[in-house]
Amino acid sequence: MTLAPVEKKMWEISPSQLYSQRTDREIDAKYEKGEKRILTETNRERLPSFVESLNNPNYMEIRPYFQRRSRWDEQKQSRLIESFLINILVPPILLYEKAYNCYEVMDGQQRITAIKRFYENELKLTGLELWPELNGKFYKDLPPNIKAGIDRRSISSVTLITESTSDPEEAFYLKQIAFERINTGGVKLSRQEARNCLFYNEFNQLLFELSANPIFAKALGIYLNDEEERNQHQWYKTMEDVELVLRFFALRNVEHFTGKLETFLDNYMKKSHDFSAEDIEFLRNEFVQTIELVDKIYEDNLFTPFNAKKRIPYKAYYDAVMVGFSNYLSSAELLIEKKSQIIEATKDLLRQKNAGLFTGQGKTKDDLKMRIQLFSDMLKQVIND
Repeated sequence: MTLAPVEKKMWEISPSQLYSQRTDREIDAKYEKGEKRILTETNRERLPSFVESLNNPNYMEIRPYFQRRSRWDEQKQSRLIESFLINILVPPILLYEKAYNCYEVMDGQQRITAIKRFYENELKLTGLELWPELNGKFYKDLPPNIKAGIDRRSISSVTLITESTSDPEEAFYLKQIAFERINTGGVKLSRQEARNCLFYNEFNQLLFELSANPIFAKALGIYLNDEEERNQHQWYKTMEDVELVLRFFALRNVEHFTGKLETFLDNYMKKSHDFSAEDIEFLRNEFVQTIELVDKIYEDNLFTPFNAKKRIPYKAYYDAVMVGFSNYLSSAELLIEKKSQIIEATKDLLRQKNAGLFTGQGKTKDDLKMRIQLFSDMLKQVIND
């Protein structure tokens, strides 16, 4: 297995070991100093004024790097407007103050987008239950009293202010924790959506870049050129495609895998903070070379086991194929020459009694390690024959 320079040493220190040995006196002193404590401000703003503020390009970054892909359709956006009309409590948006009067939206992108589209006459109300007579109308079409009623409503915000800490790394850490603990979105975040917020860096950008690889996306059934169909794909909407790219990189370090898979992926993202430009470029090439190699071998059966009842990609099989082939990139030309042998050997592997490992029947840590090892051993045998 070839690893990036930082990967070779990044498992030496466990994140949980950093503060585990403090005495009670040291713990009390930490609290008294205000360590790990967040300062916030709460604000309420009338909807028209709020939308007007959004037109200031330096005021608020509505969709920063850590926000999810679009999850609200027009009916959900319309029902938010209906909630304002009937004065139902709408959860506050969560902001992070990057600089004075300059904010990032940590939670509330969908609500802000709906409000903005409504006031800019881009949202045609639909699916309203209590005010169905307003369906089909834009803001400009509403009766005067209805307009005035909505205009009186306010949106609340909770802002994490920069004075929480003078240390930039500590500030970023507090922002991460706040998002994880306070998230109030109407649609629960998937694990990868949370990582996208909590561990954003150049490596996270790489995950998104590689998730758009044409071979990879096609194998998952995500049609990149059809925006409507792409946005409806469940794996795309919840960033599971991005998580699959992360799984590839993390499981190349499978010997360090402990605990639950989701925690192992979290730890890899934490450690990716130290990746250099050289590491990022190495990992990019590692993924691209591997996906191109496995595509030449399996073609239309990429990530779909030959014996699977459903002709869909399986995450467990994906793990084994991608990690297994990445072990032998130096033998890529030989593997392509032995394509037919690999296909037959793969079919034989999937006919064995533990074949269910490759369609996700085995979900334990040992099962995961075993399927990767079995696949890697199969490839090694083909190479040596």
